Amino acid sequence: MGNYGSLCSFRYCCNAFCLLLYSFSSIPMTWRSTTETSDKLLGSLPYLLPLLDAILVGRALFKLIANFPVLAPVGEVLWLLTTPVRIAYSLMPLGLGSLVVFFALFLLVVRNPNISHFIRFNTLQAILIGFIISIGGLLLGLLQLPGLELIIDSFYNVLLFGGLAAVGYSIFQCLMGRYPEIPTISEAVNIQIGRF
Repeated sequence: MGNYGSLCSFRYCCNAFCLLLYSFSSIPMTWRSTTETSDKLLGSLPYLLPLLDAILVGRALFKLIANFPVLAPVGEVLWLLTTPVRIAYSLMPLGLGSLVVFFALFLLVVRNPNISHFIRFNTLQAILIGFIISIGGLLLGLLQLPGLELIIDSFYNVLLFGGLAAVGYSIFQCLMGRYPEIPTISEAVNIQIGRF
């Protein structure tokens, strides 16, 4: 009985902390938006990078399509959307395309005060989402142990659907001219953008 009580209080503290964190992270950006169509489109383009990361992580999407062929058109549309990113990545030899694109976006867009805050914010947020997906995929790749295939595949699916949800939400918010507020990530982006 004592363990159950401490578990409930731990859950209560975790829920309260997450609610508090979310409420503080969503306050600063609610008043800012953009009406420029070019800002809306250019702000949503960087989200193609984490979209490609989400599609490729653990080949989860391809496994889902193999098990559920009904999802094949969705997979084809997502693959088609990432064509510009795949072309940009393929222009550099030795697989360094993603590294070159990262540095180009970070140095030429995020750190450039002449570019609107909306575009810089969304570019850095897209980079962070892609980073989280990639690191998650790398960590799961290290856990390839016999007997854990189902658990590892479940976590790959979490990365896939979490990445797709974050990218879809962010693109929708950008096209509406609003800052996509993702708890913790948006706050980190705001802190980083504020320095430049």
